[in-house]
Amino acid sequence: MEKHGQETHVSTEEARSGETSNIMRWVLAAGLFLAIGALTVIWVTGALVTPQ
Repeated sequence: MEKHGQETHVSTEEARSGETSNIMRWVLAAGLFLAIGALTVIWVTGALVTPQ
């Protein structure tokens, strides 16, 4: 971080407080697919056990 008078200049990395790697996208995608799979299993087993 640099100060020039009353202005403060920060780098992109400091401003975003994180990394630029794409690991979080993989974590979010895996969680989404797991949630869809779990809800599908619940829905199918509920439909199979319910009397018609």
